[in-house]
Amino acid sequence: MARTAQDDITTPTLYLAFELGGSKWVLGFTTELARPPRRRTLPAGDAKALVKLIAEEIQSAKERFDLDPDAPVKSVYEAGRDGFWLDRALAVLGVENVVIEPASLMVDRRARRAKTDRLDLQELLRSLVRHHRGERVWRVVRVPSAEVEDLRHLSRRRERLVKERTQHVVRIKSLLNLEGLKLRGVALRGFEEELSTLRRVDGGPLGEQLLADVRDELARLRLAQAQIDAIGKLQAKLLKQAAPKNPVVERAQRLTQLKGIGAVSAFVLSGEFFAWREFRNRKQVGALAGLTDTPWKSDGIDKQQGISKAGNRRVRTLAVELSWGWLQHQPDSKLSRWYRDQTSSGKKRFKRVAIVAMARKLLVELWHFLDHGVVPQGAVLSS
Repeated sequence: MARTAQDDITTPTLYLAFELGGSKWVLGFTTELARPPRRRTLPAGDAKALVKLIAEEIQSAKERFDLDPDAPVKSVYEAGRDGFWLDRALAVLGVENVVIEPASLMVDRRARRAKTDRLDLQELLRSLVRHHRGERVWRVVRVPSAEVEDLRHLSRRRERLVKERTQHVVRIKSLLNLEGLKLRGVALRGFEEELSTLRRVDGGPLGEQLLADVRDELARLRLAQAQIDAIGKLQAKLLKQAAPKNPVVERAQRLTQLKGIGAVSAFVLSGEFFAWREFRNRKQVGALAGLTDTPWKSDGIDKQQGISKAGNRRVRTLAVELSWGWLQHQPDSKLSRWYRDQTSSGKKRFKRVAIVAMARKLLVELWHFLDHGVVPQGAVLSS
């Protein structure tokens, strides 16, 4: 039989909140809202040692609060640099944990407010008890499986390398611009020979240290490009798997069936969005991407503040890029026709607003395609 919020209230439960820091972790324990919390400080360090200490502190807290050794334990911590390994470790210990968005915590809006680990821990514990009583006090983060999270690193690593590649190209152009040399681009092939032929405005050769600096950047550029190519080959290999076990690969394969969605975009959408999240309706799809509207209706004011931008930044940015490509690769689809109808006036502002709205619609269509097998109306599958 499923447990209810009333069961959580009547069953003696130990509540645990984590305040995770770089040098120390502060743990807070309580059993009810009115009870002063028990605080313990652990040194941040080796993960295995921390898990062992946490298990010991849980048992000590149960003894302190006169709880049964088998009493349920419910915990919470804020999503951050420590990732999700703690959530998985707590599950092994039998702890029911939730990871929350830090921005969803209610805070005092005064310009100056007291902020200490003790106060933050108390607020986390109070909110945790209220959460398990059925109140909506924060936004819970969905934790991906270890397999999904590992493969998600692939597209994120590529994103970081592409930015690094751009930085190296800009740096090379900036160095040569110091001598009045303006380049349109930096071709990896033949650029070394071109570099040896460049001259200053007065006809003299470029300085040795300047050339050394440019060659260093060129070497880093080539390394970044080689790593990007390697990721591309791995993604192509994964897309050819006959029966993929990883849901990220399976969803990416299905996304590439639609014309206009390539391997890079498919892995981002799958790893960040569709492979491990469950959507109940179209509103949840738009909200998770931060593409829902944010109205301001108060005291006679009724206006829109634009999209919330509170969701996944990578998916939101990619959805807009895919929408522009969708107009080119799927011109006869219902979505493309809708965009053309909305922008028939030709004003640039309407086009920018419409493409964002189309991005949300496209994500909803992709969700229906993956979860319900419904091909977007008028869309063409890849040959």
